[in-house]
Formats: sequence, structure tokens, C-alpha cells
Amino acid sequence: MAKFLLVLIPACLVVAIAILSVQNATPVSLQFLAFRSVVLPFGLWLGVGLAAGMLGTSALLTLFAGR
Repeated sequence: MAKFLLVLIPACLVVAIAILSVQNATPVSLQFLAFRSVVLPFGLWLGVGLAAGMLGTSALLTLFAGR
């Protein structure tokens, strides 16, 4: 059951991001302090954030798995 949930939860997130990216095709530019990013669709920014979070979490889990 746990393995099923490990597949189901990311799959639901990917589907939700896909739906949001289709509905939110408006180009936006992110601004952090004095830095401004390139203009990309909002759904793409959501996907990049989701991918970065998943990769970061898996990297941290791999580093600290032996403890």
C-alpha cells in the first residue's frame, strides 16, 4: 500500500500541474529582490517549482538515508 501511495501522490501532483498549466497560460515574470526572471507561462513556473521540490527532496532523502 505504501508503494502505491508513493506513485499515486506524485502522479496526482503532475496531473494537477498539467491542468493548471493549460488553464494559466498567461506569461508572468518572477521578481526576487532586484532580480527579474524571463517571462514564462505561469503553469511552466509551477512545473519547474514542483520538479525542483521533488529533486531536492529525493536528494536530501538519499543523503540522510543511512542515519
